[in-house]
Amino acid sequence: MSARPGRIRVIGGRLRNSRLDVPALPGLRPTPERVRETLFNWLAPTIAGVRALDLCAGTGALGIEALSRGASEVQFVERDARAAGAIADNLARLKATGGSVATADAAAWLRGTARPFGLAFLDPPFALALWDGLAGQLERGGWLADGAQVYVESPRDAALALPSNWQPWREGAAGEVRFALYRRVGGLPLS
Repeated sequence: MSARPGRIRVIGGRLRNSRLDVPALPGLRPTPERVRETLFNWLAPTIAGVRALDLCAGTGALGIEALSRGASEVQFVERDARAAGAIADNLARLKATGGSVATADAAAWLRGTARPFGLAFLDPPFALALWDGLAGQLERGGWLADGAQVYVESPRDAALALPSNWQPWREGAAGEVRFALYRRVGGLPLS
């Protein structure tokens, strides 16, 4: 089922088939349903009760899907006020508890006080090439719990320099998009 422009749906969990309204914003690129389905099949054994971070949240589809499937808490961080407002509106309309939305630049938000998350979604706007910098901030800033899982979505041909202790666990591709799930092993020395 393909989504109409401006609308996508939750594909699993207690909010299954609920629609998410998406504002028409340049560069806003919702993670395709097929990719979300694969990702959440990978996460199924560990999603219940996890604290998650949806960094560069965009539509909020990844974080809302996590809440639908049993995550205890999702922190959404989105710099565009209209997109952040749409996430908050979708959470309220769906009565999805456990979600909190911060309208902030991801890099600036990560300079705040860290609370470790067990799952992080890293899917920044492709044109801005923020993966390496944000990944470094997540790792060095204390934002990831030991054994945390990190989902990274990027262009298929992007050469990413992610922290060396993020071990690839699963990956796939859809069109020009590469998506991968990493497991954080230990920590890097702080510099």
